Amino acid sequence: MPNRSQIEAQAALLRQRFEVAGGVVVDPPLLQSADLLLDLYGEDIRARAYVTSDALRGEQMLRPDFTLPVVQMHMRNGAEPARYTYAGQVFRRQEHDPDRANEFVQVGYEVFDRTDPADADAEVFALFHLQLRGLELRVATGDIGILMAAVDGLQTTEVRKAALRRHIWRPRRFRALLDRFAGRSPMPESRKMLVSTSGSLTGTVPEIGKRRAKEIDDRVEILRKDAAAPPVSDHEMAALEALLAVRETVPYAMEQMRDIAVDLPAILPALDRLEARAAAMKARGIDVDRLDFEASYGRTSMEYYDGFVFGFYAERRPDLPPIATGGRYDALTRLLGQGGEIPAVGGVIRPDLILTLAEETRS
Repeated sequence: MPNRSQIEAQAALLRQRFEVAGGVVVDPPLLQSADLLLDLYGEDIRARAYVTSDALRGEQMLRPDFTLPVVQMHMRNGAEPARYTYAGQVFRRQEHDPDRANEFVQVGYEVFDRTDPADADAEVFALFHLQLRGLELRVATGDIGILMAAVDGLQTTEVRKAALRRHIWRPRRFRALLDRFAGRSPMPESRKMLVSTSGSLTGTVPEIGKRRAKEIDDRVEILRKDAAAPPVSDHEMAALEALLAVRETVPYAMEQMRDIAVDLPAILPALDRLEARAAAMKARGIDVDRLDFEASYGRTSMEYYDGFVFGFYAERRPDLPPIATGGRYDALTRLLGQGGEIPAVGGVIRPDLILTLAEETRS
């Protein structure tokens, strides 16, 4: 196993290479606002982060990653276009796997550039691909934006589409909602009782918690309208299921998804972006014809990504986490931009895992 000084030396080397590529070095604080992280990830983040507090700053969390503070920094006063790099420790609680590190070093590279998003995607991917040359790794790519476009194009209510978008990163919940909206599974009994009654409920049930009577009635009315909505059609369900199952090299994946777009035409602009990205990657020396694409990739661990996603994995060491991951997060800049936004893409890499695999290769 590499020691701390070796890891820090490897991190410094990686960051130096990212500087040469155009990244300006930044060093966000170790402590981050818990309120902002909770707004983004919900209460689930508490299971993954170390929480602390003081009288002046309130609740804070030890930095779980770099992307969020870098986006905050850029949206406050960053120039356009901009490229950043960083290297430092992040902290993740491990309640179920004692062998996984709860503190490790991340090195990253982030691009904020509205000129050519497809080329920016290719730039980041090619740069990470270069750092990992010589290691036996499986490369996975995907595009959350294609699935989002498919959901947006469904012939169903906006409330249902919003629920599906919210749970794209929770596949089981997404599947359960989809089955319910298609009429394949029954409505939960608790919800059935609410929607089967007429009129206001606030005069018949006790008010518990902070919700006001009007909020409760408004919510019940939304549920009633949802129950009365027609189911998602069988042909749309079949097309969406076929899309989720796409797992091929990029050219064949594009061919399959173009066929699926006959029934889900809303995904066509996202497929055009994928095609432009593939061309930009090819121009940067990436063998796109052998590059894997999974339509469902990134749905379990990349919650703020909303477009292109990628990851590098050591297949002979399935016990290891990804060596590097990254992707596009345009929506995050809108959320943190206070009225501003800019296309953004980036990634992070684990220097300790690079050293571990390099040692095993030599031995």
